[in-house]
Amino acid sequence: MKRKDRLGVVFSTDPEYSYRYAADEERETLPPQKQDLKVLLDAKNRKGKKVTLITGFVGSDADLEKLAREIKAICGTGGSAKQGEIIIQGDFREKICKYLTERQYKVKMTGG
Repeated sequence: MKRKDRLGVVFSTDPEYSYRYAADEERETLPPQKQDLKVLLDAKNRKGKKVTLITGFVGSDADLEKLAREIKAICGTGGSAKQGEIIIQGDFREKICKYLTERQYKVKMTGG
């Protein structure tokens, strides 16, 4: 792990000390009914290309990746998932909102 990822400790003289890293703290995934997801269209810093962003996911990275894989398959396009966000290439807001509401997620479409 990188030095900047260490939490709180700069130096320790204890030979048995083990650093805690930000990635060590895995969050528990909330059930779909308690998730509050926002779906929006974004083109900033993407050379004019539009992407659909899904933000507000609370849970583990593995569950986020699984949900992203399902959404990418439904839309038939590429994308990625990191830091609680799912990025889908293109404008698929309606299709994604419909899919998530069928899975009982609380979804709000925001932005223009």
